Amino acid sequence: MLLRIDMRPARWFSVGSAHGLDADAGTRAVGEALARDDPKLLIVFCSQSHDLPTLLAAIRRSAPDVPLIGCTTAGEIATTGPSEASVVVTALGGDGFAVDTCVATEASRDLRGAGAHVSRCMPVRADLPYKVLVVLSDGLAGDQQEIVRGAYSVLGASVPLVGGCAGDDLRMARTHQLYGDQVLTDAVVAAGIASDAPFGIGVRHGWRRVGEPMLVTSSAGNRVHTLDDQPALDVYLKHLGAEEPAVRDQEWLARLALTHPLGLGHPSGEDQVRFISGGDFEARSLSCIAEIPQGALAWIMEGDAASVLDATDAACGDSLAALGGRRPLGMIAFDCIARRGVLGDDGIRTEIDRIAAVTPGAPIAGFYTYGEIARTHGLRGFHNQTLVVLSVG
Repeated sequence: MLLRIDMRPARWFSVGSAHGLDADAGTRAVGEALARDDPKLLIVFCSQSHDLPTLLAAIRRSAPDVPLIGCTTAGEIATTGPSEASVVVTALGGDGFAVDTCVATEASRDLRGAGAHVSRCMPVRADLPYKVLVVLSDGLAGDQQEIVRGAYSVLGASVPLVGGCAGDDLRMARTHQLYGDQVLTDAVVAAGIASDAPFGIGVRHGWRRVGEPMLVTSSAGNRVHTLDDQPALDVYLKHLGAEEPAVRDQEWLARLALTHPLGLGHPSGEDQVRFISGGDFEARSLSCIAEIPQGALAWIMEGDAASVLDATDAACGDSLAALGGRRPLGMIAFDCIARRGVLGDDGIRTEIDRIAAVTPGAPIAGFYTYGEIARTHGLRGFHNQTLVVLSVG
């Protein structure tokens, strides 16, 4: 009698990456990620500069039946460090994971409904009690907090949310989401993951208030019309001592705002940070990735390399603590593009090295975002200019 023993690991996590915009980049990245059998999910982060249909088709030829979600970025993160014009593929597999995926298109018409819709993809398995919903959205589609509210209406407080907003290399024009073999825009994609081991989430930003508070005297959703009863754009530029160039565009304003977000006071004592994604140069208003409530107090925020890297260490520590001493299989980092603006090229490499140092040997994936999702309790769960770390136990 032949006795067969299944030596496959119950769970595995692997990352592949490839630099360059050539047609073979997707094949190289997914080939490196698919190091073992029985993949349950692929997560793809890639530059907007790729020929996206060609890239995705190459990945699908190597893994035609594996559920896939992904998005474009403002820079990619892999175990080897940060990069641009690359593709990063994360693969999760083994019998210790179960995965369902979902997509909501035309999300800007009803972001709360989109969040509720994609949250229904959570697997129900009594033998896999640990769960997380990974959400990737179009950060230019409106108030992203509405996605979190929609997800909460379905999942309640029992399932943590984690993810980020797609980027377009700071063009602030259009981002893309990937689902199966589809390249989409104005969409929310999600993967519900159930596991027989815990997940850990850490969230920190490293920004501090500068100067006197400003009262949000007129706003609607994610658009701020006036601060202290003056046009919001004028007040913001005056606080920074910045002059408008002769040629103004959304990319100029977004780059200026990278290192000077708005901060909103919160009863918890930790300010909420809001990324300024652009403005209306005629109406003199500001637009943000998430809601700025009328009547709120707002501050200009700033940070430096030391404060941002301290937040990196704290986020990693919080994420690992939730694993209860278990060594992670891997980590996914959702890192705001604004933090990259503070750290610079050398600093972002230092940041990824510090993440790797706390999990020796564990692969790392991630991307630079236009906003971050992390809800471990309560309703609040959308963040800006923050690092969110997901540890997979």
